[in-house]
Amino acid sequence: MARLKIGAIADETPIKLSVVLPAAVHRDLASYAEALGKESGHTVEPAQLIGPMLMRFMATDRAFTKWRRTQSAAQLGTPTS
Repeated sequence: MARLKIGAIADETPIKLSVVLPAAVHRDLASYAEALGKESGHTVEPAQLIGPMLMRFMATDRAFTKWRRTQSAAQLGTPTS
């Protein structure tokens, strides 16, 4: 099996957030958690995947990264290129 995009789940102080997911997304999360559990040898709850998946998505979204840089530069008062 190829390596999954989500690796080890970081053990950080979590912020509780309630979300409503379509049933198909929950089924896919459960399947992903099962695959990750088999790959890592650790039990993973589907809800534990949401944070790392969102982090990965935002980190690889070029438009968001560019926007974030412009916001940081604007707060510092420096020009952007």
